[in-house]
Formats: sequence, structure tokens, C-alpha cells
Amino acid sequence: MASLIVVTEHEGSASEEEMEVPSSEGFGDGRKLHLSGRKLSLQERPQPARSPGNGDGANQRFIYPSLPYSPVTSPHSSPRLPRRPTVESNRVSITGLQDCVQLNQYKLKDEIGKGSYGVVKLAYNEDDNTYYAMKVLSKKKLMRQAGFPRRPPPRGAKAASEGCLQPRGPIEQVYQEIAILKKLDHPNVVKLVEVLDDPSEDHLYMVFELVKQGPVMEIPTLKPLSEDQARFYFQDLIKGIEYLHYQKIIHRDIKPSNLLVGEDGHVKIADFGVSNEFKGADALLTNTVGTPAFMAPETLSETRKIFSGKALDVWAMGITLYCFVFGQCPFMDERILSLHNKIKTQTLEFPDQPEVTDFLKDLITRMLDKNPESRISVPEIKLHPWVTKNGAELLPTEDENCTLVEVTEEEVENSVKHIPSLATVILVKTMIRKRSFGNPFEGSKREDRSLSSSGNLLPKQGSEDNLKCNDLPNVGEEELLS
Repeated sequence: MASLIVVTEHEGSASEEEMEVPSSEGFGDGRKLHLSGRKLSLQERPQPARSPGNGDGANQRFIYPSLPYSPVTSPHSSPRLPRRPTVESNRVSITGLQDCVQLNQYKLKDEIGKGSYGVVKLAYNEDDNTYYAMKVLSKKKLMRQAGFPRRPPPRGAKAASEGCLQPRGPIEQVYQEIAILKKLDHPNVVKLVEVLDDPSEDHLYMVFELVKQGPVMEIPTLKPLSEDQARFYFQDLIKGIEYLHYQKIIHRDIKPSNLLVGEDGHVKIADFGVSNEFKGADALLTNTVGTPAFMAPETLSETRKIFSGKALDVWAMGITLYCFVFGQCPFMDERILSLHNKIKTQTLEFPDQPEVTDFLKDLITRMLDKNPESRISVPEIKLHPWVTKNGAELLPTEDENCTLVEVTEEEVENSVKHIPSLATVILVKTMIRKRSFGNPFEGSKREDRSLSSSGNLLPKQGSEDNLKCNDLPNVGEEELLS
């Protein structure tokens, strides 16, 4: 049996995680910089939620090399191209081909990313002759490694009107995230195309647009961006964050490696794995997640029980902008407690080199205000002289940049179309027979890589027939079905 009823609902866009590309940047003495196998510093490691019983620890994610940048200055707004509607399908056909496994119209190609929750495969869509990144997630891993609030959510009228939505279980949180991201449509947010799920099995398949140029930069780096290039990317980041906040979403993990560069040279925000949805004017958060060197001081305080979600994103934007122009984080230490202490108490300092303008120093200083109540806001950042080049490059208004997306409970329930369990069995058996798509959740001989989609893996000749799947280590059927 090769065909089964299913699939997906569309209408939206979404997120993806970091990307891995070969490093082309070297040190001055001619040594190549290789990051894929090195131990990560604390400023590069993501931080899991603080919660009792969460013993898996931090998930390591690599930060990847800098890539070619757009030489032009930022326009008033990122261009909005007409959205190509997602083609809906009501059947899933799983076929074992000579060199690949085919899932519906997608031919699964090379493994282009790997992380703690699963793998990402390069997927070729025969219908539109386009490459996508298909993320295969393990729901068991999501359940095991999901963080939970360290304190109870806020109660009372204020919490109901202004705080975060009531927390769900990890799988429900994924469905909620998918329902939101499928409807987001903004040039500075990575798009989710479709989702397939088998409720009786462990696999969840998410198809994302392939962002071909990868992350903006790596940190630390000896080659930071110029102010003009940093402004170009930062303007896109502002518009993307304003859009997310307008949709009542706090990203919570803004950093250079989560900012991917599209074919048009503009930045797209990726990785919504620790994001929060909220009601009212702002999110009132109680848990600590994200990457240590990008965490705001109020999240590390033992006395502050509730903090503003929008202010957290502004702080991370400030650290990111500092990284853009100086190539490193302002607060660094290999010991986690020392790093936390520096974030909370150390005065912000600027290196002598490279030289930057006073306007830029002023903006970074106001974004990295340790007091969240007096920290600059996104609307104020939009009007800052450094961002606008003294009024020469005004950003679009909120009305021009944002359109409200509302997600109903019914849409959350229907955010993922379910594949009958037999479909997964057929797919798994095809994997075993063709050995072209190994168990994504068991140990592999490959180095751990992030769940990313590298554009460098596309064939130079553009011929789909010349692509071959990389064989993964052979595993038994019992392992795959367990």
C-alpha cells in the first residue's frame, strides 16, 4: 500500500533554526576557522528553561560562519512580494525510489541539519521545482526536554489581561506555535509551508522555506560588520520584531545565528523554539530560557519574579547589534555564574577598535539598560537617529509593517493534519529498505548539527536527476519503530 488519506492545512509562514555552511573565514595567520566540531562557549550555548526535573541540560547549537552581505543600504521597508498560496493536498503517497524516499510531492535528499529533537532533510518539491527544508521532530524528545516555568503563572485580573497565555503541554505548545506561524506572513520572518503528523507515532514533519545564505554572522568573529551593513540588517530585525510583538509573540532567543539572510539580502528571523504568546499589552514572564550571553539581567535576578517579554527581546537585540559591529558579546565568561554576575552588574564598555559613531553607542547603551522599566522600546528604536540615519531612512509605520493575525482555538486544533499510523510504518520500512533516511532520533556517526537548512547544498547544475541521497547508518526496524 503506497497511498493514504491525510495532510495539511496551510496559510501561513514561520520559523526555522540555524544553518550550517562551510566556513570561508580564516584567521590572519592563514589558519582556517572550523567550528562544527569544537566545544561551544557559554555565549553560544542555548539555555533551557529552568524547571524541576529537567535533567537533559542545555541543548548545544552551533554558531556558523559569516556569509556574503548585501552592499547596499537599507530601503524604507523590506519588499513584500505576492504570497504564493500553499497547494493543499488530501493524500500522502510514500514511495521508495532508487535513490530517495518520496513523501507526497517531496523527494527527501541530503541530511542538512541535526539537533536534539531530530533532523532536517533537504526536500525537493516536484510540483513547483523548489527546494525546502523538511524538519523531522521527535515528540518524545520534545516531551523530555521541554522546559516548564520555574514559578507559577501570574494570577488575577492583571495576569489575565496582560500576562502570558496559560502554559500547555510541550506537544500542545508545538501545535499552538504551528497554528500561529502558519498564518504569519512577513518578509523578515522565515515561513512554514506545511506540517504532517502521525498522532500514534513519534514523528512530526515540518516543511520550511529554504533560506539559502545562512546566518548573518558567527560569534566571536575577527571580521565584524561595518556600521552601514549592521544598520541594514538591524532595520530588518526591528521590522520583524515589531511584527511579532504586534502578533503578541515574544521571540526570546534573538541572536546573530537566528537571523538568516535570504536571496534578496534581507534578514529573516528564525527559531521560535522558546517563543511565548501573550495577551494584552505585554507578556508577563516567569521562566528563564534562551542563550546565556543574550539573557537580560532581570531574568537572572533572584528577587524579580515577573518580567516584561518585550523588554527581553529589546535587550537581546542590543546584544545582537553589539555583536554586529564588535564581533563579540559585551559580557563574556566561560563560567555560567560569573557570566550571570557580569550581565547583572558589569558596566557596558565599548572597545577602542573598530571605531563607531556616538549615535550607535547611544542606541546600544539604551538597549542594554539594566533597568527594564527605563530600557528603550521598539517604537523608540525605530525613530533613533542611528537607525534612520538622522531621518534619511525612516522605517515604515506600524500600520504599514503589521497586519494582525488572530488564531482561534479551532485553528489550533486543526493546525496539524494527522497521518494515519500505517503511513509512518510504510515510511519507516521504506527507510530501512532504501537506507536513505535513517532513524533521526538514535545516535549517529555524524557530528551533531543544528536543525538548519544550508543553501550551499543545492546542486550546481540545477538538475534534480543528479541528486543522490546520503546513506545514513543502517539501523534495525525495531529501533526505528520503538
